[in-house]
Amino acid sequence: MNTSATRLLVVDDEPFNLEIIAEHLEGDHYAIVNATDGEEAWAILKESSGDDFDALILDRMMPRLDGLELLKRVKQEARFRHLPVIMQTAAAAKEQVLEGIRNGAYYYLTKPFDGEVLATVVRAAVVDRQAWREMAQAAAVEPQTLRLITDAHFRFQTLAEARHLAVALAACLPGRPNAGLGLLEMFVNAVEHGNLGISLDEKAELLKSGRWEAEVAHRLTLPEFRDKWVQVHYGHSGDAVTVHVRDDGPGFDWRAYLDFDPRRAFEPNGRGIALARQLCFPDLEYIGAGNEVRVTVRLAQ
Repeated sequence: MNTSATRLLVVDDEPFNLEIIAEHLEGDHYAIVNATDGEEAWAILKESSGDDFDALILDRMMPRLDGLELLKRVKQEARFRHLPVIMQTAAAAKEQVLEGIRNGAYYYLTKPFDGEVLATVVRAAVVDRQAWREMAQAAAVEPQTLRLITDAHFRFQTLAEARHLAVALAACLPGRPNAGLGLLEMFVNAVEHGNLGISLDEKAELLKSGRWEAEVAHRLTLPEFRDKWVQVHYGHSGDAVTVHVRDDGPGFDWRAYLDFDPRRAFEPNGRGIALARQLCFPDLEYIGAGNEVRVTVRLAQ
């Protein structure tokens, strides 16, 4: 097996479903490991490191150990905490979806599979996994002196600048392993939706075609967007850190995005704010029209 390839663990008790998934993903050159139930998958995971797989595609209804119970085991292990889990199910009732989300399944697929949707959701999960890896590696080498900052203002325009700033500020929040990803979600949202006006539906189509980052870069060159910035204020008061983000857009109805919406669980995007709030910043709050957001992190004394 090509160990440098993106590796997926696919768990389903129906051999036909395993074949269908492999067929739909064939063109993306994934290295796929199959398991026919939760116990077999758990045995594979226990023998692996936390970095062996890039995503777990998991059937909900299986004998011996079902998908939900395997999901709980995976998320209780620190080494697998950032492994994206894609739950595939024919049971799409709201409460069942919410149960999976509460236990850490932030990506969903319905049976029967739509090949394009499957490929897009898997790609989104793998990109999120890679982002976490990069953030963790970069945060490990950030100068510890950054933690001495008590008050600072920043501004940026591009996705690359958003990533760099998220890493730098995450280094100021020791003990918060998800802080970088949470900040990045806020910063990217301010760039793409706030300043550049890319709607939720537009982003979904761009992700499906693999053109999202190219479209962001293109819009940044247009005259109407050249002077738009994301402004960030960082403050450290001793017992708490605040990060205040403001973009130059008109705002949006943020209330619909603070929590995971089961209706959007099957889409490749639209979960970033809820993820930031659930995994990192429970005190996340939007201000006014929605082009400003602030998080407060209480520091251990």
